[in-house]
Amino acid sequence: MSNLIDIQGQIEKLQKQASDIRSREFDKTMRDILSTMQAFGISIKDLQSASSKAGKARPAQSTKRGRAKTAKADKSGAGTTVAPKFRGPKGETWSGRGLMPRWMAALVAQGSQKEDFVIKS
Repeated sequence: MSNLIDIQGQIEKLQKQASDIRSREFDKTMRDILSTMQAFGISIKDLQSASSKAGKARPAQSTKRGRAKTAKADKSGAGTTVAPKFRGPKGETWSGRGLMPRWMAALVAQGSQKEDFVIKS
């Protein structure tokens, strides 16, 4: 029967193999993505723009060499940046999510409508 030290050695060996495979697949995937981007003339700016227009939560963030984080916050979309939907007279912005900011609440209380502050694309 194997002892704990043997099993830990096997685990380390398997983790190294998994890391090597992940690295090879990551590099190949990156080459494929770059090739496709070049073929269609897609830039990083295009991807960022499309991402913000889609309004969807981003997929799990990648860590070193492409491994995905699995934090609960990633599943809920918490912490993702959303483009502003409203702009106040002093340049304040609000995405339209969460509680209404004080600057807008004050303006609405004075008789303004939320729609008066919508950022027109």
